Amino acid sequence: MPRKAKIARKTKETDIKLSINLDGNGNYKVNTSAPFLDHMLSLMSKHGHIDLEVQAKGDIDIDYHHLIEDIGIVLGEAIKKALGKKLGIRRYGEALTPMDETLVQLALDLSGRPYLVYNVKPGKGGRRIKDIDISLFEDFFRSISNTAGMNLHINLAYGRDLHHIIEAVFKGFGRALRSAVEIHGKSKGVPSTKGTL
Repeated sequence: MPRKAKIARKTKETDIKLSINLDGNGNYKVNTSAPFLDHMLSLMSKHGHIDLEVQAKGDIDIDYHHLIEDIGIVLGEAIKKALGKKLGIRRYGEALTPMDETLVQLALDLSGRPYLVYNVKPGKGGRRIKDIDISLFEDFFRSISNTAGMNLHINLAYGRDLHHIIEAVFKGFGRALRSAVEIHGKSKGVPSTKGTL
């Protein structure tokens, strides 16, 4: 039975509807009113073979912060809900993802214990892609980590172009998540000596 979830979240700042299928094929339909974010979420879905639909709007006339952070919150909630009791999953996932001159290493553990390590410091290329401050993507991944209960490490080995750096991060996250949520053929129950995650 496919592991799916639908989450809706509406505040005075954002209105988000999101659905995910962890056992999908990488199909996506994303409209966040921020084209670069749409592109990144689509890449995450495609390269993670995870079906994703997102319909979101927010007070982007003020800033992108609320929209990007809240989508991270909702995505984390959806991942957690779709995983259910986490029976038989691999639990750990990792990806080493190149994008032209950029290389990003990403590792995650669906442990139930949120923790984010985010070592993505851009060089001399600036801090904005169009009108989005790239520091907001750290908030996005912190929101996912906190609401999904995920230990998440994202490290930029090297890179110059901001677009390539963030793209490698999102592709790597999709790939690592796909690996972690896969059902391991020899695993019975929850992958922990504690008996719970």
